Amino acid sequence: MLKADVVVIGAGAAGLSLAHRLNGHVPGARTPSVILVDAPPGPLRPAPRTWCFWEAGRGRFDAAVRADWRHLRVRPPTGPAIEGDIAPLRYKMIRSDDFESLVARDLARSPNVRRVEAVVDTVEETPSGALVRLAGPDGRPHGPRVLEARWVFDSRPLGSLPAARTTLLQHFHGWFVRTARPVFDRGTADLMDFRTPQPAAGLSFGYVLPTGPREALVEYTEFSPRVLTARGYEAAVRHYADDVLRVGDLEIVATETGVIPMTDAPMPRRVGASVFRIGAAGGATRPSTGYAFAGLQRQTRAVAAALRQGRRPVPPAAYSARARAMDSVLLRALDSGRVDGPDLFARLFTRVPMGRLLRFLDGSTGLFEDLSIGRHTPVGPMLRTAAELPGLQRRPFG
Repeated sequence: MLKADVVVIGAGAAGLSLAHRLNGHVPGARTPSVILVDAPPGPLRPAPRTWCFWEAGRGRFDAAVRADWRHLRVRPPTGPAIEGDIAPLRYKMIRSDDFESLVARDLARSPNVRRVEAVVDTVEETPSGALVRLAGPDGRPHGPRVLEARWVFDSRPLGSLPAARTTLLQHFHGWFVRTARPVFDRGTADLMDFRTPQPAAGLSFGYVLPTGPREALVEYTEFSPRVLTARGYEAAVRHYADDVLRVGDLEIVATETGVIPMTDAPMPRRVGASVFRIGAAGGATRPSTGYAFAGLQRQTRAVAAALRQGRRPVPPAAYSARARAMDSVLLRALDSGRVDGPDLFARLFTRVPMGRLLRFLDGSTGLFEDLSIGRHTPVGPMLRTAAELPGLQRRPFG
């Protein structure tokens, strides 16, 4: 048995971020002992993926940022593009491989964080904390069998989604491409390009993050109730690259595929007296956008500060109650077809300064800013949607 003050389960963005924030000594603060449990290579480890977010100035993980932009573009289905400078914000892209390498280098020299590679079998509450029982990839332990901790933070994905009034899926497939000729503007990222064929339910858009005049991530994204087939994703990205962007001959260097639940289901962050959820499982994903990296940084920053100060480290909500209520209205309005998604987002980006709208999407605007942005939405359909939400039952997804 190994003992520690803190056990962090899962070495994705949330687990690695918390371990990194607890790494090392801080003058005048506590230095908790930490065990980070990472799944062995295999199906429990997520595939390489990309995280994007916006922030002002330098960030904690800038050494892992692959590219960043201060100029963004949104393209409506027809008509001129909407462009904006988001300074002092920067839109940043981190590849998971780069993030993992950065954190691994720092933790390798850590005086208080130890990494264990194992499958977590069970987490059991005790009067003084919790026991985390481990197994190897073949079901047998290879190393410690039990971890004993005062606090446990579980960042593993949920096995099933809690019941919700509305659940859409943000699902996407992207190509990292190298083109035969220079076709990309390195200084501008396309945040939403609605010149894609729209699905019967929900919305779709393209996404272009250039890292050079001939290199970019080109992605197709849908907000809809069901995922596509592998052939469907390939066809959608091919259509976007060839027929919409017209980039010409290209080489596909790498691909990424993902599914992010966009749900108004409550995500309990506390599952026991000493056991908590963080990251997407703890509600760090913004339901209306699918962005999670900034939200989980707020959570892990607060948890690390509480642990170092000797306070009860309950993860805070990543977004305010007001932001979550607005997300519930938007998801229901999109799912019911009461509002046209491309028209709604194009209208917002046309009428609201882009930097302010990004702060709104991150949940960092005040009440009066929220009200001023809300008046640029289809007010009647949104109000009708808000009025019907209290009467809707929460149902399991599927």
